[in-house]
Amino acid sequence: MDSFRNRFIGDRNFYKKVVGIALPIMLQNGITNFVGLLDNIMVGRIGTEQMSGVSIVNQLLFILMLCLFGAVSGAGILGAQYYGKGDMEGVRNTFRIKLIMSTVIVVAAILTLWFFSEPLISVFLHEGSASGDLNATLAYGRQYLYLMLWGQIPLAFEMCYSSTLRESGETSVPMKASVVALLINLLLNYILIYGKFGAPALGVKGAAAATIVSRMVQAGIVIIWSHTHYKKAPYFEGLYRTLLVPGSLIRRVLVLAFPILLNETLWSSAVATQTALYSTRGLSAIAALNINSTIANVFNIVFIALGDSVAIIVGQQLGAGKIEEGKQTAYRIIFCSVMVCFVSGMLMFLTAPFFPLVYNTSDEVRSIASNMIRINACMMPFQGFLHSSYFTIRSGGKTFITFVFDSGFMWAVAIPFAFVLTRFTVLPIVTVFLLCQISDIAKSLLGFIIMKRGGWARNITR
Repeated sequence: MDSFRNRFIGDRNFYKKVVGIALPIMLQNGITNFVGLLDNIMVGRIGTEQMSGVSIVNQLLFILMLCLFGAVSGAGILGAQYYGKGDMEGVRNTFRIKLIMSTVIVVAAILTLWFFSEPLISVFLHEGSASGDLNATLAYGRQYLYLMLWGQIPLAFEMCYSSTLRESGETSVPMKASVVALLINLLLNYILIYGKFGAPALGVKGAAAATIVSRMVQAGIVIIWSHTHYKKAPYFEGLYRTLLVPGSLIRRVLVLAFPILLNETLWSSAVATQTALYSTRGLSAIAALNINSTIANVFNIVFIALGDSVAIIVGQQLGAGKIEEGKQTAYRIIFCSVMVCFVSGMLMFLTAPFFPLVYNTSDEVRSIASNMIRINACMMPFQGFLHSSYFTIRSGGKTFITFVFDSGFMWAVAIPFAFVLTRFTVLPIVTVFLLCQISDIAKSLLGFIIMKRGGWARNITR
């Protein structure tokens, strides 16, 4: 019993350190997802077509966001370890690489989504239910997409700065910036979607405009703070003296970043593909998935924050050469994540019937969404373990293993399984969703094996 406690349960100082890093991230994600929930409800109260069009576009933008996340995270592995080592120039150079990679990704994505908007949105549009008009859904989706593309530029800058701040343990500034931005987003959503205080009722266009303004505010706050607080963030001083980076470092970052970038691209594409497969059951499936994912995001904030904490704390410990301490920290945070997810899952299960009632949609959509929420609730402990394990393995630079573990599993197992269920059976969407979610149990076993071997724990700054 004592050995179990020593390995998986920390003392008060340990949890104080974890909470100090995780709580601001948790609050930021919580506010982001809560406002996203309200945003989603506001659009959902206009109608099923508007909600589905916005949901489809957000699936496409989700791929872009995770590509950016992969780019900044790959360099961020070295950034966290450089900071733990005390090498500020190393942190600066990793930031410069983040900025260059993010710029290339955003430009390529904007051009692709602008010129191929109709065929990409149409992939998700299928007959098969009594709810919704496909042509109207396509029209609303294109309106929303064309405006939202302009919001990806400030998003890229904000992600570069915020990720670097978090790698040094400065998590409160990104949180405060997101609070301000999201309150602005919520207010502008109310005004522009419904046409309040004399403004025109813009519907989905209003939702997009509100998001763009809020992202510009968020990026502005983070960037201004970073360049006016050099004592707290010394790695930003002299940042733009040059954008040249040592070739040896570029090669090292690319070795780390390319598997992560490829992983995030393939994983997010797999999620979008899975959604497209679900959509063969009709527009009601898309609408229900949108409600389910919006609610799930609110409940997922704890294990997402704890996963980020693993990347930050363990990365710094490995960079400082504290290998065994890094392993112990990882095991304790993962155990904490699973226990918290068990409690969150119970709460989510009990409240599942009530969330869909606030949407202006059909009883069919509400029933499907409630059942999907219950399924997600039961899977939360597994999701908590998977998320924390992924970031633990990645903190030591084992990015190829995480690539196989994450997107490799999705494309080799999850997508073929969903394809067979949706194309060759007549099972209802809820049953298909349940079977696909259960497949993550096998992925959890794979993560457990990788963690137990311990080869992920290494110092890569040497």
